[in-house]
Order: sequence, then structure tokens, then C-alpha cells
Amino acid sequence: MQYTISETSMGNRPNVSLPNPIILATLKEEGMRNLISRHYDLLVESKIKDLFPENEQSLAMAKKHSADFFIQICGGPKYFNESRGAPRMVARHMPFKITPSARVVWLEMFAKAIEETNLSEEEKKSFWDYVDIFSIWMINTPEPIN
Repeated sequence: MQYTISETSMGNRPNVSLPNPIILATLKEEGMRNLISRHYDLLVESKIKDLFPENEQSLAMAKKHSADFFIQICGGPKYFNESRGAPRMVARHMPFKITPSARVVWLEMFAKAIEETNLSEEEKKSFWDYVDIFSIWMINTPEPIN
């Protein structure tokens, strides 16, 4: 599949459509947790590793919270809301300096993780379309001037 990363500018808040619930039906909760875990494993080895916990216990908790969120937005149980409250993801990510280039790395690692799943091309596209646009909302820091 072609994983196209949408161009954006700081402060852009495009409409985002939720992924097709068939994704969760295909992956099941265990598969979604594996996808998110793999994504984080790639991230902690990437150029943006400083945005993620170094401590194994903290990293495991971050993986759990993220998987809970993705299970929920794919039509599954509301694990995230039950354990963390309303998502409010923009506010939750404010403590982290997320630049446009950090977003690209985050998406590149997600593309690798998605490719390792047994999702159909249509399911991959639906999930990708969501994370591509969702990630735009998380940008909160301009690129540094060199």
C-alpha cells in the first residue's frame, strides 16, 4: 500500500474520520495491541525516541493507553475512557514538543507496523487515513530554526 503523508501547517485542524470498525474485527484486541506495541518499539529506536519513555514499565503503560485508545476509536470497548477519562488527545500531548518532522517519523513508523499486520489493503487504508489526519492535530511546536 502507498502510505501518503498529508501536507499540513501548524495549527491546521482538518476533519478526521474514524477508522472502519472492521479493522478491530480483523485484528481483534490482541492484534491491535500487537500493532501498537510494534509501533512503539519502532519509535523508541527512531529519531524521535526522546518523546517516549525510556523506562520499560512506563513504556508498557504508554503502549497500553495507546492501544486502549485505538481499540476504542475502532469501535471496541471504551477502555481508554474508563481508565483515563475523555481522550482530549491534543491536551494530553501538550507536554511533548511535537514538530511537523516528528509527526512524519511517527507516521513512518506506523506505516511499517501496519504493513506487518494481516489487514486487507482497504483496512490498512482506512486505518492510515485516520492516523495521517489525527497526527496533524498533535503538532504543537514549529520546526526549530537552524
